[in-house]
Amino acid sequence: MENLTVVEQMGQWVADKTFEDLSKEEVEALKGRVLDAVGCAVGALESQTIKNIQQMTHDLTKDGSVTLIGGGKTTPDYAALFNGATIRYLDYNDSYLAKGETCHPSDNISAVLAATEHNKGTGKDFLLGLAIAYQIQCRLSDEAPVRKHGFDHTVQEAYGAAAGAAKALGLSKEQIANAVAISGTSYNSLRVTRTGALSNWKGLAAPNTARGAVSSALLAKYNITGPREVFEGNKGFYETIAGKFDIDWEKEGLGHVLKTIIKRYNAEIHSQSSIEGLIEFRNKEHIAPEDIKEIRLDTFDVAFHIIGGGEEGDKKQIRLKEEADHSLPYMLAAAYLDGQVLPAQYEQERILKQDVQDLLQKVTVRENPAFSERFPAEMAIKLEIETNDGQVYVVEKDDYQGFTSRPASWDILLEKYYSLTANIDRELAEKIAKTIEKLEDIDISELTELLAKI
Repeated sequence: MENLTVVEQMGQWVADKTFEDLSKEEVEALKGRVLDAVGCAVGALESQTIKNIQQMTHDLTKDGSVTLIGGGKTTPDYAALFNGATIRYLDYNDSYLAKGETCHPSDNISAVLAATEHNKGTGKDFLLGLAIAYQIQCRLSDEAPVRKHGFDHTVQEAYGAAAGAAKALGLSKEQIANAVAISGTSYNSLRVTRTGALSNWKGLAAPNTARGAVSSALLAKYNITGPREVFEGNKGFYETIAGKFDIDWEKEGLGHVLKTIIKRYNAEIHSQSSIEGLIEFRNKEHIAPEDIKEIRLDTFDVAFHIIGGGEEGDKKQIRLKEEADHSLPYMLAAAYLDGQVLPAQYEQERILKQDVQDLLQKVTVRENPAFSERFPAEMAIKLEIETNDGQVYVVEKDDYQGFTSRPASWDILLEKYYSLTANIDRELAEKIAKTIEKLEDIDISELTELLAKI
């Protein structure tokens, strides 16, 4: 790849990849992530924000080549936006943990799915494009974290989703490079998306990047060029955002999907081990909430800063879903009171109830530097629950069910999927799950036709 720019090297790598480069384990992991994402999408369809995006999509486009989850057709880019919004809105989809960045690689699914269906592709085309998108976003999260510079984790998605969509569209190596360059230049979201007073945009920034990635890939299909020095050029990604880093794309595999993790609870990813620990304690000790004086959580730096009241703002003034699912005090209080953290815990009525509002004020979150050193290989936490009579109980954990050390099996994923799809016809839910299970053997239209019936 001598004399090629970085994005041209990436384009060559993407163009050379085939479905046969995927291991059986990687294929199964990808299908598991799709099942999980579809469950999240179905669970979000009744949310008002999702209905608003759906209305906009129907108003702007009456016909198109790509299916909307829940019915209707639209253009590929609008399908990426809407379907991505359904997958992302509950904040219940998968995650990838890098030392300086956490992302949700299933944010790429809507872009790759839209491109595959638009191109009348197969399940194999979809899975390969998705593996490419996962690999690029995760590797850029490893080597080029942007949160510390004030940018959102969807920045790396812009590269991965464009590459995956371009591959699914069957583009040449030159066109793939152009798609990635256009998308990477254009979609650099600010981290204020997830700090301070949160808005609907917290759940829509990633779907909007997916929309832009598909649009970029379509432009490249029609031979629109992008800046070939998007990474290393004057005022490029290195200089303006990430700093210099090196990834030898020629040597990259497709295995980073195996390092992604599944959420057991409908809560921000860094809260998972603390919620699991507190629920296990609750179910064992049966202490009445009114008898609790304080819940003290020691956690790692990323959890403290993003959802614990650190650098991204106060987490005890909770009035909205977007605030609640990014607040450790709220999520722990809800977990203790209800014994679970699911979409029901983010209903407006539940958020404003006095019991959870009172208990979340009793939660204290602190950073433990030793736990920070162990992240992301572990998600270490220590809980101290002190009762009004002065007794202190201690709970310690370093992972949770769904983490890399305790990965979620297909059966565990099915359990979560069926809980999220309980409001649709059971026979349809089963058909969708079985279709995802055999994705590599079908045309993608077999899946999208079923998604339209939800």
